[in-house]
Parts: sequence; C-alpha cells; structure tokens
Amino acid sequence: MKTRNLSQDLTVSAIGYGAMGLSEFYGETDDKKSLALLGKLAEAGVNFIDSANLYGRGHNERLIGHFLAQLDSQTRDQFKIATKCGIDRDPDAAYARKINNQPDYIVRCCHESLQRLGVEKIDLFYLHRVDKDADIEESMHCLSRLVKEGKIGHVGLCEVSAATLQKAHAVFPVTALQTEYSLWTRDIEESILPMVKSLGIGLVPYSPLGRGFLTGKYLKNTDFPEGDFRRNNARFQQDNIDHNRKMLDAITPLMQKYHCTSGQIALAWLLAQYEKTVPIPGTKNANYLAENAAAADLVLDKSDVALLNDIHSKILIKGSRYTEEGMKGINV
Repeated sequence: MKTRNLSQDLTVSAIGYGAMGLSEFYGETDDKKSLALLGKLAEAGVNFIDSANLYGRGHNERLIGHFLAQLDSQTRDQFKIATKCGIDRDPDAAYARKINNQPDYIVRCCHESLQRLGVEKIDLFYLHRVDKDADIEESMHCLSRLVKEGKIGHVGLCEVSAATLQKAHAVFPVTALQTEYSLWTRDIEESILPMVKSLGIGLVPYSPLGRGFLTGKYLKNTDFPEGDFRRNNARFQQDNIDHNRKMLDAITPLMQKYHCTSGQIALAWLLAQYEKTVPIPGTKNANYLAENAAAADLVLDKSDVALLNDIHSKILIKGSRYTEEGMKGINV
C-alpha cells in the first residue's frame, strides 16, 4: 500500500477506511462480522481508520477499541485512528441533532472517545461540524490545548468553508479537512479545495464512492433494505438514479481501458486531484475492502483525469446529498 502525508508527522495509507457503516445508517450491523472485517485491514494495507462519537452514539468507537485491544502492540502501533466530536444527538433513536462546539463539550468528548477507543492518544481529532454562531478561534484554542496535553496528535475540521478553514488554521495548524468529495459531489472545487492546497492541509474525502453509487451496484432504490438511509435519500430516488447513472455510463470506457471497476476509477481520480488526498471508503465486505485498497496502485493518464475533471459540466447530478437536518453545519 502506498502512503501519503496528511502532515509532516502523520503518514497514513493512501486509502483509508470509513467505519461508520459498521454501526448504523447502512442497514443491519453485526459486531462479529465487523470485527472480522477490521481484521482484514492490515492484510489490505489499510492503516487509517475513521470513526466518530456520533456513529451509533459511541458504538463505533467501542467496536474499534475492541478491535485494537485484540492486537499485539506492534500491529496496534501501525494503525492511525481518527475520530470526531461536535454533533450532539438526542438520546433516543431520532436523527435530530444539534451542533455543539463549546470547549467543555469538546474536552468531555475527547476524554470519552479516548476511553471508548482504549488509547492514550487520538491520532486525528476532528470537529465534526462547525456552529456558525460559535467562535472557531475559541474551539481551535481548546483543541490546541488537547494537543499540548498529549490527548490528541492532530486537529481536523469537517465540512467547513474556505474562510472558516483559513481562520481556524491561523490559530492552530489544521492537519486535515474531511468533507464529502467524489465524482458526483464536486462542491469543494470552487473555493474550499484551492484553500486546502494553498495551506498545505490534508484532504480526507468521505463517501468517495458516492455512498456506493459509483460502484455501479445500486441501480434500484429497492436494493436498499429498511434502515438504510439511502432508501429515502433524494439522490437515490429511482428517477434520480435513472438520471445519475449517466455518470456510470461515462466511466465505463475507462473501466475497460484500465481493466478495473468503476469504484477504482472513482478512487484513482480522487488520488490524482491532490498529493495529500486520502479517501476513506467504507464497506462491510472484505472483497470490496481489497478492491478499494488496490485503487491506490491505479494511476490514470493525465488525459483521463482531465476527462473526468470535466464530466460534471456535462452531467448534472440530481438530488441533494442530505436532508435539511443532515445539512446542518455544512460548509459554514
């Protein structure tokens, strides 16, 4: 597995792993199967695991903590763990949430995450969403103190605007920005990606496979079981799927040229955008995990990167990526 530097002292596998689906949002979960899948990460060369206190209300971090506890110290040290705080969910099963960036909340969440993960230091700790009414400088000062105390190694932000990123970075170095970015979600290219590059910040795209759409495996809304949030997501309504599959049709010739899958094309395109890009596709399937990891070795010709760069000007993707509730705190 090739590696990439999110910062001078944080080197991770070029393809990471997004663990959210092991706890909720994508249908049924099974801890035994999830632990078996996590056990395949090292075999695939993937050492960068992304979690959050939000996922399963702590379940995801506990699951990863259980996985790490089973490893010998040498193997454990190979893994870099990222987690997040900043979205405060209701204690019941509802989707409703509020953004909380208060320093005391950040500190409490950090301590709780350390305990659930069973680690002494979190390698990369993100503010999951930013409250437009909060003081980002105050939040960054709080996060910087956690770095100085040795509780976290690096600070990250998620889904922030270029202006917020620049303001935060001026207070304390932001190691990575995590945001949705893929062939069918290109919002960041106007101002956010240029700012990321100018500041030399790492980029961690989540949903790099368009929540599975770019793999070509989900062409019917009925493919999603009850409990999978994509079933009710606007982009995955059947009329929009039928329209959006034009994106897959455009990728097909490249699949044939490179003898690979559409998902691997999508990941290789992301890797070609910026040398500090580390996508974090998620899966519950060991075969797909290996397939995603192999995309790190796929190098697209410059002409094909240019073709894919321009694809969004020809194909307008239909359907919003989140509900109104889910858009809270996006690109503040």
